[in-house]
Amino acid sequence: MVAAHNEGAAETGAPAGKLAENIAHFARTLRRAGLALGPAATLDAIAAVEAAGIGGRDDFYWLLHAVLVKRHEDSAVFDAAFEVFWRPRDLTGRLIAMLSPIAPPRPGEPGPKRAGESRVADALAAPRREREAERRTEIEIDARLTVSGRDLLRTKDFAQMSAAELQDVRRAMAALVLPNDHVATRRFCADPRGERIDPRGTLRLSLRSGGDLMLPAFRTRRIVQPPLVVLADISGSMSQYSRIFLHFLHALCEKRRHVHTFLFGTRLTNVTHQMRHRDPDAAVAAAAAAVEDWSGGTRIAAAIQRFNRDWSRRVLTGGAVCLLITDGLEREGTEDLVRAMERLHKSSRRLIWLNPLLRFDGFSARAQGVRAMLPHVDELRPVHSLEAIGDLCAALSGRAGNSADPRRYLEGPAARAA
Repeated sequence: MVAAHNEGAAETGAPAGKLAENIAHFARTLRRAGLALGPAATLDAIAAVEAAGIGGRDDFYWLLHAVLVKRHEDSAVFDAAFEVFWRPRDLTGRLIAMLSPIAPPRPGEPGPKRAGESRVADALAAPRREREAERRTEIEIDARLTVSGRDLLRTKDFAQMSAAELQDVRRAMAALVLPNDHVATRRFCADPRGERIDPRGTLRLSLRSGGDLMLPAFRTRRIVQPPLVVLADISGSMSQYSRIFLHFLHALCEKRRHVHTFLFGTRLTNVTHQMRHRDPDAAVAAAAAAVEDWSGGTRIAAAIQRFNRDWSRRVLTGGAVCLLITDGLEREGTEDLVRAMERLHKSSRRLIWLNPLLRFDGFSARAQGVRAMLPHVDELRPVHSLEAIGDLCAALSGRAGNSADPRRYLEGPAARAA
């Protein structure tokens, strides 16, 4: 253990020496890594160690786990933090190994990172970065005519962001105002303030009085959120945008039930089950592990054809909205792509194409694949920045403008300027 114990503490079981400070520092590390812990949790952990004492390492682990872990998805983060924090031997080497790029494991060495290790490494390195920032010379800058860092982050391209900025974007996505796209179905549900009389409900209500008293019951149309189906291209030119968009999809999966995610490069892979993991990093890692052709080539027509054949009747029900994330640069023939897009468009209530190439002001529909897909989509939107994803949330909620009309790109530059 990190802390030392004196003879009096060993007799009473109270934490002595630096143990209480180390527990408080450990709780702060977990808080930086994303666990919802306050000062009361730290005091409870110290009191629990004082009451139960310290037997073995496993006892100490489960004692802190019982007090500091409130959700099941936080167990992976706690395990990674405990492994690093409470082992003083070669702590610097362990931190360097966690922050280093992934290399092929040697025989006898551990495999890839576990879920939560990156957040733990960032949390442990945060105090050092803060001390280095305090040592730097402070420079006064007149920022009255400059743009704030948050505004720059909203409009900055994902492909041009650093690792720290991408981490800030992931946290910002979790705080986005998610789509509120409720629609009325053809089914009804009981509602005392409904506009229609419910015959079955009225008869069931009359049975309570033996049929002597018959009071009308009312019903209204059931309001639900339509299913959301995502087809994301994870080829070499799209992997950076698709990986960031998966974090946005994870936030959607936590708020709504029917979200189906498919990734495609040269083949189609259903990762809906992997995206249901409560930890966002573990969900994205599991989705990437399930795909065999990440950052490889792309066959858009073949992937959409397989989706139409194997999955469209299963998931495109109840007025589903389909999001297609790809740059549209199909290298093979476009005749199959036209037929596949036409069927996908007819099967969806709305087909929204998210294309990162729209980040260029001079974008035009010159590629054959782009021109083949445009007539069969309802909206064409960018997906390269946090602001673009915020506009997508507004569009899914029904607040879309004419700026996403795909016909503007088929009619030429003059139509886009108008």
